[in-house]
Order: sequence, then structure tokens, then C-alpha cells
Amino acid sequence: MVLDKKILVTGGAGFIGSALVWALNQRGLDNILITDVLGSDEKWRNLVPLKFDDYLEADLLPGALKNLSGEISAVFHLGACSATTERDCRYLIENNYEYTKTLASWSLGQGARFVYASSAATYGDGAQGMDDRLEDLHSLRPLNMYGYSKHLFDLYAKRYGFLKDIVGLKYFNVFGPNEDHKGDMRSVVHKAYGQIRETGQVKLFKSHHPDYRDGEQMRDFLYVKDAVAMTLHLAETPGVGGLFNLGSGKAQTWLDLVRPIFAALELPETIEFIDMPEALRGKYQYFTQADTHHLSESGFDGCKFSLAEAVTDYVKNYLTADKRLGDEG
Repeated sequence: MVLDKKILVTGGAGFIGSALVWALNQRGLDNILITDVLGSDEKWRNLVPLKFDDYLEADLLPGALKNLSGEISAVFHLGACSATTERDCRYLIENNYEYTKTLASWSLGQGARFVYASSAATYGDGAQGMDDRLEDLHSLRPLNMYGYSKHLFDLYAKRYGFLKDIVGLKYFNVFGPNEDHKGDMRSVVHKAYGQIRETGQVKLFKSHHPDYRDGEQMRDFLYVKDAVAMTLHLAETPGVGGLFNLGSGKAQTWLDLVRPIFAALELPETIEFIDMPEALRGKYQYFTQADTHHLSESGFDGCKFSLAEAVTDYVKNYLTADKRLGDEG
């Protein structure tokens, strides 16, 4: 049993991290050590309904590892600077690359299962495809330093031969409860919900591509509850290792995403299309879809929630109710 001793979750107060702790709690597990950087935002609120053994600020973890020898059965390393606009390369190398190397080395030395967040941003513009079984990782071209900091560790693990013994997760467009602290990095569902409640309408970017009509640009949207179910499945399946795309495997439009919000709120659909900023037009992705064959081959039997069901659950049971994961009662 992979989760038979204490479980370490880095980034455990964040969006996906706190959802993972919630999922562990749903299984009756609370032998969890959480680390994060709480700072001055409101993500500490994600911890309040959750059950766990202890909390430690992330910068204290490397020094504490020697006291955790033999205690940890699994490490879920989800903590990172995930801002695609971060320009401080040294900070990203230290925080996203070196820190991951330290935790991976320690985990392997302890015989603990190591599961970490890589990123779909490692694929760049997708020109080299989005195949998580790609042998030539060096052919990928991330578009920002965040993506490159994640790519560096994937390359490192592959080069030194231990990528097959760990699990790297490439989450696609994840949305759901516990994301409200993320500011501009919040999902369109969260932003659109606020717009609709305030103004009765939602604004979406016009398409500037002849093959896509307004609102029909496509993304692979994944509900956070399905994302953590995938994460735990990969952690607990013996012999599974390498990189995995975590997505629904089905590209859907922005209209598919926002229409269930109006339905859940019992409001008429009112959608305004606005011009995309010039700075975004050359970098905008009109289609993303996770190739999830590797995930399926590992034995995962598919998402529990359709997109409409996921949006409805999020709006009705969390956003409208002003609740977080663990507050369900």
C-alpha cells in the first residue's frame, strides 16, 4: 500500500494541493504533512476544513527531511511558482527546479513514492505535439520561463534514468473549488461566475483565427475532483512511472464552458465577444487536447464528471454556497 505511512503534500494549501488533501480525507486518511508558502493571500482558508497531521512552511522542509526518515510513504510535490509571467529566472530555477531535485533524491533514497507536477506548459505551442510518451523530450520548446523550469526537471530525471520510477503530472485546464486565491490565474469558470452575478453577462474573446468562430476556441477542461482522482490512481498503481497528461482527453469550446453557469444560476445566456489584446494574439492557443492514452493504459477508467456536470457542481455546491472542499458537510 503506497499510502500506508505519512503522506507529504507540498503546495498543500494551494488549488490542486488542497483538493488532493480533501480527496485523501475522503478516503479516511489524515496522516498528512502539508507544506506551502502561505504569504499574504487567502489560500490559508483552503486548509481550514481539511484534516492533516501537521503544517510546515516550504522553506523549512529541506532542513526537516532528516527527521522524516522512514516516516513518509508518498510525496506529492505540487508546490511551485506557477505564474507564467514570472521573469525572475533565478527564483524559478531555485524554487521549481532545484527544490524538486532535492525532494526527488530524498524520496528515492527513502523508497517513498514520488509524484510531482510537471506542466502542460512544457509543450510550448504544441508544434511538437502533446504526447506524454515522447522519447525526445529535448525537442519540446516551452514558451516561458515557468514552463522551462518544469521542463528542466523532466529532462534531468530522464537523463539520469529515474523518470520511469516516478510520476510527473502535466495538468491541462483544471478548474474547481479552492482556486479563488489565484487572482488572474483563476479559471474562466470562476471569473465568468463573478461577471454573471455582477452584470448578468460574460465577456469572451473574439476569435482572430479563420477556422474558429467566436467562443469556439477549444481547450481540454478538467474538473479538479477528476484531476486528483487521476493523481491518486497513478500514485497507487504499482509499476507505473513517467510523464502523464492529465486532462479529459476531449477539447471543448469556451461556450461549452460558460453556458452551464447560466443554467446553474437559472439566468438567460448573455455573452459579449470582445477583441483580444494585440499582445496575446500571436501567442494564443486555439486548440488544446490532452493525449490521455498513457493514462488510460495505466488503468484509469475515465472522468467521473462531464464538463456540464463539473461546472454545475462547482457553481451550485461551492461558488453559490460560498464553500470550499471539506465544507460539504
